[in-house]
Amino acid sequence: MSSTPTAQEQLAFLSKIQRLFNESDFSSTYKYALLISLADLSVEHGTDDDSKLELSNRQIAERFIELYWQQATPYKTSKANESGVLFQNHGTQAAIIKAIQLFRGQNSFNSPNAAKESKEYKKLVTAVAGTVAKQPINYLQNVGGGALPFLYERNTSSLTLKIGVAYCLRQFQPLIQQLARNRWIDFIKLNRKNIPILGANDDLEGFLFETSRKTLALIGKSLKNLYGAKCFYCNKGLTQTDVDHFIPFSLYPRDLMHNFVLACPTCNRSKSDTLAAKEHLENWLERSNKNSEAIMEIGEQVGVAANLQTSTSIARWGYGAAIEGHGAGWIRPGHYVSLKPTYLSDLRWTGKD
Repeated sequence: MSSTPTAQEQLAFLSKIQRLFNESDFSSTYKYALLISLADLSVEHGTDDDSKLELSNRQIAERFIELYWQQATPYKTSKANESGVLFQNHGTQAAIIKAIQLFRGQNSFNSPNAAKESKEYKKLVTAVAGTVAKQPINYLQNVGGGALPFLYERNTSSLTLKIGVAYCLRQFQPLIQQLARNRWIDFIKLNRKNIPILGANDDLEGFLFETSRKTLALIGKSLKNLYGAKCFYCNKGLTQTDVDHFIPFSLYPRDLMHNFVLACPTCNRSKSDTLAAKEHLENWLERSNKNSEAIMEIGEQVGVAANLQTSTSIARWGYGAAIEGHGAGWIRPGHYVSLKPTYLSDLRWTGKD
């Protein structure tokens, strides 16, 4: 019978995560990518109990490709490194970066999402899955000179998150994401080979993990064509336009096309990192279901992943966690209401509901 990990078990999990960050040998950024991938996939495919969760190596590989896609392009060229691509390990360039570079050089796809149906992309996933299995999956649980197998069991072509692990990864996803990203950034900065490339630039985090301003501008233009030049939240006409993450980026730092809405600067600044109240959630769900195909087409054009089921799963997770923590929902500047448990049962979450 399923249950949820106790508070003591959750604290023990966090203690082991801390040991992993502090005592592991990080010779590349792969382990950070694996932690981020496991946390993301637990949010998208896990449940709020202590059930085990099996994830295929190919699922994890696809998330790696998404994480490293931008990082396989030049950050800045230099005399020491004409390619301008940041080093992700202490030796020669990381194999996954090389594989993505080769794929991008031979194909014209502007994103992994646009490439998914091609035979060449499937071959890329196979190659990356092999690297992921041999390296980070094999070594992530080596801590302090010994084994600390608390996260998963390895299978032939997958891994199985142990009892309670997917639940804890869902509970602490923002914390684990932030820790992994901060350590990833530090690894890049401290790698001597990257010093000539980085120079005095201070936009490393944006380059590594965020959608570019150019892409956001294209998203904004496409959303205007689809919905008109009106703020999603206050419905007023837009003179200045912000592209807002409906589920805050600080809560779930992954760009998905269904999660973008147009907002006026006032609403965007006021809502900030909070979840929206029920009226906005209902509107977002209705629009996402009604316009899903058009949203997916925009995603293909601008190179941003688009999957309605994934986006709604993330929203349910985010609202569920906030409800459990007695959080408040943003209505308009200066006005908030308590988030209700009925949000999870009363709303039409997908086109199949």
